[in-house]
Amino acid sequence: MTINKLTASFGKLENETLSFHDGLNVIHAPNESGKSTWCAFIRAMLYGVDSGERARGSFLPDKQRYAPWSGAPMEGQMDLTVDRCNITLTRTTRMKSAPMREFTATYTGTNVRVEGMTGTNAGEQLTGVTRDVFRRSAFIEQGSVAVSGSPDLERRINAIVSTGEEETSYTEADARLRAWLRKRRYNRRGMLPDIESRIEESRRLLEDMDGSAENIDALEQRLEKTKADCARLEDAVTESRKLQRRESLETLNRGRTALAEASAEHDAAMERLSECRSELRQGAFGGADLGAVEEKAGKDLTRMAELKAVYKKKISPLPLLLMFLLTAVGVTLYTVYDALVWIIAAGVFLVGAVVFLTLYLKARRAADEAREQRGKILRSYGVSHASELSAALEDYRKRFSAVASAEDNERRTRENYEQARRRQEKLEETALADLDFVAGSSPAARLGRELNSRRAEAERLSAQIATLKGRLSAMGDTMVLRSELGTMETERAQLEQEYEDISLAAETLRSADEELQSRFSPELGRVAAEYMSRVTGGRYSQVLINRDFSAMTRTDADAVAHDSSYLSAGTMDLLYLAVRLAVCRLALPEGEPCPLIIDDALVNLDETRLKQAMELLSEIAKERQVILFTCRKAD
Repeated sequence: MTINKLTASFGKLENETLSFHDGLNVIHAPNESGKSTWCAFIRAMLYGVDSGERARGSFLPDKQRYAPWSGAPMEGQMDLTVDRCNITLTRTTRMKSAPMREFTATYTGTNVRVEGMTGTNAGEQLTGVTRDVFRRSAFIEQGSVAVSGSPDLERRINAIVSTGEEETSYTEADARLRAWLRKRRYNRRGMLPDIESRIEESRRLLEDMDGSAENIDALEQRLEKTKADCARLEDAVTESRKLQRRESLETLNRGRTALAEASAEHDAAMERLSECRSELRQGAFGGADLGAVEEKAGKDLTRMAELKAVYKKKISPLPLLLMFLLTAVGVTLYTVYDALVWIIAAGVFLVGAVVFLTLYLKARRAADEAREQRGKILRSYGVSHASELSAALEDYRKRFSAVASAEDNERRTRENYEQARRRQEKLEETALADLDFVAGSSPAARLGRELNSRRAEAERLSAQIATLKGRLSAMGDTMVLRSELGTMETERAQLEQEYEDISLAAETLRSADEELQSRFSPELGRVAAEYMSRVTGGRYSQVLINRDFSAMTRTDADAVAHDSSYLSAGTMDLLYLAVRLAVCRLALPEGEPCPLIIDDALVNLDETRLKQAMELLSEIAKERQVILFTCRKAD
C-alpha cells in the first residue's frame, strides 16, 4: 500500500494538499507548520474519527483538537495504491457531532465503489491491522516512540507465533478468567459466599424446626397460665376499683361535710361580727377607736370635774356687806362727830368694798363660764351629766370588747374554713390519684398495671406462637428442606471445583503466555538489536524486550543490560524506534506492507546517529513506503 496524495480540511489545514512517492518521503518543515496534523489526518482517513471520545483533564479528542480553524466542516481525500489499484478515499461531515462519518471508497477517476470497504473497516482492510495495532507499530507519533501493550497487539503476536488466529488475547482471557473467579468468590461477595450463607441459614432453620414443636408446646402452656392469671386479675381489678371508688367517695363526703360545717361556723362568726360592729357604730362614740375615745373622754371628765369645782366654789358676800356697813358707819360718825378720821376710815372701807365687789363679780363670772363649758362638753356627748358620760364610756368599752371578740372568732373560724378547704382539695387530688387506674399508686392501679402486663405477655406469647407456626408452615417439611440443603451443598462443591479449575486455567494460561512470549520476544529482540546496532554504529548489540514491550539494551562492554530510563533521550528514542521497526517487520502482515508514518521521532539525535537512522529508514523504504515528518535536515 502506497499513499499518493492527501487533500485536507483538518485543523489548521485548509484545503491543503500533500503528495508522496514510493520509498522514503522526508517532509521537512518547522515547528507548528502542521506536521503532526498531517499525521493525524492520515490516521483519520484510514480509521475515521472517534466521535465517542470525551475531553478529560488535558486530553482533547481528535474531533475537538483537529476541528478546522476556518470553521468549515472536517473533511478530506486520500489517493493511494493498493494491489496495483488506485483508490480514492473520501470522508466528509454531515453532522458536527460525527465528524468525517460520511465515507466513500472509489477507484480513482471513477464513481465505482470499492466493494466491501466502509468507513469502519477501511483502515483494517488497507493496512491489515486494527487501529490499535497500527498506532503501536507503523504509526509513530511525536513524543510516543515507546511501544505499549494492548489486547489487539497481543492477539496479533499470538497469531504470528501460534495458530495464525487473531481472536485471542492473554490480557482479555486473563481478565475474563479473573472475572469468573471474582464472580465465584471475591472477599465476602460472590456465588460461593452467597451459597455458603444460604447453607448456613438452612442448617439454622433445620435446627429451629427440630426444636420448634417443643417451643410451641412450652409457649402454649405459658399462654394458658397467663390467660388464667389474666382472668383472676380481672376479677381482682373489678373488686379493687369498686372498693377504691367507694372509699374515695366516703372520704370526699366527709371532707365536704367538714368543709360545710366550717363554712357555716365562719358565716355565723361573720354575721356576729357584723352585728357587733353595727352596735359599736350606734354607740355614743360612733365606732371610733377605743383608745382615742378613752383618752378624749378621760380628759373631758377631768376637765368637767375641774369646771364643776370652779362653779361649785362658794363666794361669800359678807366681806362686801361688812365693808359697805363700815363705810356707812364711818360716814355716820363723820356726820356726827365731824371728825376727819372717820371720813378717812369711811373712804378706806369704801375702797375695800369696791375691791370686794370686783372680786365677787369676777368669781361669779368665772363660775358662769365654767358651768357653760361643762354644759357644752356634756352636750357634745349627748348626755346631761358626767355620770352618764362615764356610763356611756363603759358601755362603749363593752361593745368594743364584743367587736374584738367577734373579730377573733371570725379569724379563728376563717382559718378553720381555709384548713378545711385545703384538706378538701388535698382529698380531691388524692381521690383523683387513687381513681387513676393507669398511672396511680393505689392498689387498684397496681393491679391494673399487672393485668395489662399479663395481657401484653399473653399477646406476645400468641404472636410468638403464631410466628413459629408461620415459620414452620413456610419451611414446610423438614425432608424437603434437607433435600434442598443437600442440593446446595452439591452446588457449593461444584462451584468450589469450578473455582479450582478456573484458577488452574488462569495459571495454565499464564504459563502458555510466558511460553508464547519466550517464543516471540527473542525474535523481536533479535530484530530490534539488529536495527539498534545499525543506528548506533554497532555500539549497542543486544536488546531485551519485556512482556509489556518495555526494552533494555547493553553494549558489548556492559555486564548487564540497562533499562531505557538510564539512557540518554536520543539513545532511548533510537531503542524504541528499533523496537517499533522490529514490531512492524514481525507483527504487520506480509505481502503489500502498509506505510511507516513517523512524526518528528528523530529530533533528539545527534548528526551522526541521525545520518545512521536515515540510512536505516532508506533501506526499509525499499520494502515499504516511509513518510517522515521532521523539523531537522539530514545530509
